[in-house]
Amino acid sequence: MENVRHLEPRDQPSVPGLVDAEMDVIGGCMYDPRRIPAVLAILQGSDFARPAHELIWTVVTYLAKHGEPTTALAVELELEKRKELTRAGGRAYVLQVAGHVGGGDPEYWAEKVRAAADLRAEAELGRRIVQQATAPDAEPGTAVTFIDSYLQRQKERAAGRSGDPADALLAELLDASSLDNMPTLEPLVGDLLHLDTLARIIGPSGHMKSFVTIDLAGHVGTGMKWHGHHVRQGTVVYLVAEGARGIRQRVRAWEKHYGQPMHGVLFLPRPVQARGPEWDTLIEAMRRLQPAMIVIDTQARVSVGVEENSNTELGIVIERMDDLRRATEACVLLIHHTGHVGEHGRGASAAKGALQSEMHVSKKGDNAKNIVVTMKVGKQKDSEEGADLQFGLKVVTLDGEHKPDGRPVTSVVLESLDQRPDVPAIGTPEWLVRRLDTDRVDMRWGSPRVIEWCRERGIQMRKDKIEEAIRIRKRKGSFEELQDVRNDLPPNLPRDLEPQTPPDSRGMSGEFEENPRSNIPPQPGGGPGDGPSKPPSPRSPSREGGGVGEDEKNTPLCTVCDTPLNPDWAHRGHDTHLGCDPRTGSHPAA
Repeated sequence: MENVRHLEPRDQPSVPGLVDAEMDVIGGCMYDPRRIPAVLAILQGSDFARPAHELIWTVVTYLAKHGEPTTALAVELELEKRKELTRAGGRAYVLQVAGHVGGGDPEYWAEKVRAAADLRAEAELGRRIVQQATAPDAEPGTAVTFIDSYLQRQKERAAGRSGDPADALLAELLDASSLDNMPTLEPLVGDLLHLDTLARIIGPSGHMKSFVTIDLAGHVGTGMKWHGHHVRQGTVVYLVAEGARGIRQRVRAWEKHYGQPMHGVLFLPRPVQARGPEWDTLIEAMRRLQPAMIVIDTQARVSVGVEENSNTELGIVIERMDDLRRATEACVLLIHHTGHVGEHGRGASAAKGALQSEMHVSKKGDNAKNIVVTMKVGKQKDSEEGADLQFGLKVVTLDGEHKPDGRPVTSVVLESLDQRPDVPAIGTPEWLVRRLDTDRVDMRWGSPRVIEWCRERGIQMRKDKIEEAIRIRKRKGSFEELQDVRNDLPPNLPRDLEPQTPPDSRGMSGEFEENPRSNIPPQPGGGPGDGPSKPPSPRSPSREGGGVGEDEKNTPLCTVCDTPLNPDWAHRGHDTHLGCDPRTGSHPAA
């Protein structure tokens, strides 16, 4: 069981082994930070076999560089600030590491750690050579590139430069007691994407997969919420292996729609073959950059020549994707096409087992105005699958860009249909009201002019629906005009001549919407919903008689605000002020 790695401290053998040597290096430097420069000339953080040691070492060197103490307490506080104390083994393990001073000679133990790291790198080199040489399409001499790259990196290290070998992380075996210390999945985009995972978006060709992915990348790079879903901000690297020429227009449309540059997103406009030697260069570059998400668009374009119906060959490609994930702890997001039949990713099923998440994207509709893009969460390993997400498309005209015939250059962006509040169904009177208001059509227009306006824009609606939309607009316009008139009235206007509105000080918020009419049973001589008759409110003496007139004594009160109605208005059969009716804002019969 010597190859089993533990995430929590365990009793070490009496003869110091690799774990003890690593602890002696770190503990000795925590005790005497003046030894850190000499140790840094020997090894680097990736030389530690245990991930917890690399975390602690990173913090120790950071504190020393900034002139801060390197005591166990200082290291513990910095790890807690970075939210990595649990991954480092907890407070008890930090104290245990600090207690290893290695006889006060951390440089000696650093040489031992470096030697072990070199042996692991050589073992990894051998594995890669065997894997390349036994591949179905192996060519003599191809594996030599791995040896050349390894020797070059070792030469750079020996010369003291910053080149660091791209050591692959070894698979970790854990005992049962260590499982509780395994880090949980860290969300990247809501419950859809997580850090340190493989994920995939699949769908038929031309069904907006790349538009969805660019939208995801833009929100992760800038840190904005993705249509209501929480986003953890981080750098995104986008391999545009397919459709590179159209990526600029999509990005510019996104930037115009959201009113800000797409910061935090880097594009590589060419494919890098997963089974070629350049993939190791990509892994090394990404390890240094440490992005939060790496997009590969598409899976097929970075695995040219691979028989995608072969589980063996596709399994090698997925393993190379996993190498990229392990080196960066990023979310590696693949874009892949579905087959001609069904909703499954094209090719062998070897890929799906390695995925943490898989989403299926499809569209319905024939133009940007009526297309609906649906994202189905087809797989979420170890968690509940979420509900489908739906998006509409918004056409965006790019500023200052035109086609050869003079037409403007356009692209589209996604707009969530799930997050859009109170959107009227297309073709309803309410929808037409919004269209008319958006285009600032005069509210005085009657049916003939509105019907002609609809015809010119290709809007097909029945005449009765158009007339209903006109009535809605005119009612709304009448109420808004009364509100404007009320604001312009002289301050001493008698109250019974003012347009009345519900008072702000009576009852709780929302009371008038919930109780637009009194629920007191009808009284003799009154209509349904009328409350009991009340004495008229005290009024100022009239100019003629100095007292309360007969008309004012008999004037009924508004059933909403309990203040007297205008006598002429009341005599015409109205029981509320014009502005008091919360349902219509005008005559109740309307």
